[in-house]
Amino acid sequence: MNPATAFARVLVDELVRGGVTDAVLAPGSRSAPVALALADAETAGRLRLHVRIDERTAAFLALGLAKASGRPVPVLTTSGTATAHLHAAVLEAHESGVPLLALTADRPPELRATGANQTIDQVGLYGGAVRWALDVGVPEPGREAAQNRYWRSVVAKALLVARGSLSDDPGPVHLNLALREPLMPDDSGTGQQPALPSGDLAGRPDGAPWAVSAEDGVRTATLTGGAPAGRTLLVAGDAPSAIGRAAAVVADQRGWPVLAEPSSGAWGASGALRGSALLLGAADWLAAHRPDRVVVVGRPTLSRPVNALLGDPAVTVETYGPTPRWADPGRGSTVVGSARLDPGLALRDPGPQAGGEWSAQWAQAARQVGAAVDAELDAPTGGLTAARLARDLVAALPAGALLVLGSSTPVRDVDRVAVPRLGLTVLANRGVAGIDGTISTAVGAALAHQGAGGGPAFALMGDLTFLHDLTGLLPGAGEPRPDLTVVVPDNDGGGIFAQLEPGRPQYAASYRRVFGTPHGRDLVAVARSLGWAATPVSDPAQLVAALGAGGPRVVVVRTDAAAEAALATRVRAAAVTALG
Repeated sequence: MNPATAFARVLVDELVRGGVTDAVLAPGSRSAPVALALADAETAGRLRLHVRIDERTAAFLALGLAKASGRPVPVLTTSGTATAHLHAAVLEAHESGVPLLALTADRPPELRATGANQTIDQVGLYGGAVRWALDVGVPEPGREAAQNRYWRSVVAKALLVARGSLSDDPGPVHLNLALREPLMPDDSGTGQQPALPSGDLAGRPDGAPWAVSAEDGVRTATLTGGAPAGRTLLVAGDAPSAIGRAAAVVADQRGWPVLAEPSSGAWGASGALRGSALLLGAADWLAAHRPDRVVVVGRPTLSRPVNALLGDPAVTVETYGPTPRWADPGRGSTVVGSARLDPGLALRDPGPQAGGEWSAQWAQAARQVGAAVDAELDAPTGGLTAARLARDLVAALPAGALLVLGSSTPVRDVDRVAVPRLGLTVLANRGVAGIDGTISTAVGAALAHQGAGGGPAFALMGDLTFLHDLTGLLPGAGEPRPDLTVVVPDNDGGGIFAQLEPGRPQYAASYRRVFGTPHGRDLVAVARSLGWAATPVSDPAQLVAALGAGGPRVVVVRTDAAAEAALATRVRAAAVTALG
């Protein structure tokens, strides 16, 4: 067989032996050998292949699969600008610690810097956003034994690094695959189990130079910081769900209140309080109930009041990250530790449960704030606002469901007003918090969730986020379609800006064009044109019926940006009033 085919079959064989169960590709010529090897592996039942026409969509689909499953997922592209379209997902995987494998086909060295078609400088393309990058040597004829050993070692290392098996720092890896023609197989073609090239390590079950376990393992939290210092609060930011859950167990054992972001894994756990941003935004109440110490697990990204608390010089901040890179935006952490593998270490010496009465006061305050929020959301003139949509959606989801939250307003609405609950898996792209690729992320996460026996999947995202990734609605003929319902509050533009500084009256002259960016599209018609069932919803009863109809489906709720901004102001004021 020709060298490119031999290389591709060994690469895919080693990926599968290393635990890869899903792979994603966008079509291309230079990547054909690897694409065909992946298709053969799917035919043989060794992995599940997902094909997308858009490289950016493919990358975010792979991100969602990897985020939900915890396993490395490769995404394959052809050469040239196709490789650049992976960059946004690579950046998100970098900041979120997601094991994404970028496999980029490339021209061989003799065609680089010559003006050859579809050729750019792909070496080091993603810079410091990857844990490891390698320009894999061109497959050569007549060197099967040495090349088999090299190819398998490259794949084994890529999987180890992507998982963070040695560094405890999972993340993206880039393998740049230079391939010479011929690119199509010259043997009997594709089949159930195509032949591997002869030579040392060819398909041997113990062939990899480094042992790569197919077991992903469960990363859970170990908090090994100092002894409790007075009144302690746990802030759980975006993190792998197992870490957040274990951190919540630590907090429950030690009697700490928990302020948890929806994608933290601690949201819904015992002690997790509703409306954390509203609680912290009540200045007088907070002054009387300020913690002496805040333990941070994961990466909090949603709330200015949380960031203000972490930047308060009167508060001792201890930060525990799931990787060696920790979040410390206020640069005020006095202790930095690891959220590692053994949760038992955190509980061997839990220390005194300081501040029991104080913790009860936090819980009571959260109940008061929740009642005030519900009164505003349920006001007869309120209708199905975006904020109420966030609350009602979370409450209506069945146990075992997956919820993917888009960046911008939806994730913040859930954080502020929804009631934390058990039985849901909540994910969000909070590493870089972009709105790009959210539909594709949700599709990938849903496929992984349901492939593991999970329940239906739902996504909540704004209208611009939805429009930004319409190609995520185009899986292609024969591709699996998950039971996914995408819920879109449509305020005809960038509604979050109406709640921020750009929405102030002095900026009104330029607001609509520069920040509001109205699109004027009927999103129900847009979704239907792309082959999805779509349902317009205007009241809570319709929402419940639409959520129960099953996916793939898009549910659109028309809202008004100015009214949402006014409601947000009333909700904050109601929270302050409720706390007296």
